[in-house]
Amino acid sequence: MDRSFYHFALRYRGGGRDDVKAIFAEKMFRDASFPKNEEDFDSLSRYIEDQADDDLRSTTFDELYAIYADLCSM
Repeated sequence: MDRSFYHFALRYRGGGRDDVKAIFAEKMFRDASFPKNEEDFDSLSRYIEDQADDDLRSTTFDELYAIYADLCSM
């Protein structure tokens, strides 16, 4: 895949209020310091954990990153 995790995850914006992926994507979009060009799981995971934000949940990140990694391996 030619794009970063950030650009991949943006596709989830605009979902329902109960959609944790949409909530994550919206929060990520509004976070000016989110590493927008990063692709590495460990770097992104460290950033998510350091933020400790209820809307940037590490479990949601793990789910999204697994989908992203699958698409990248195609």
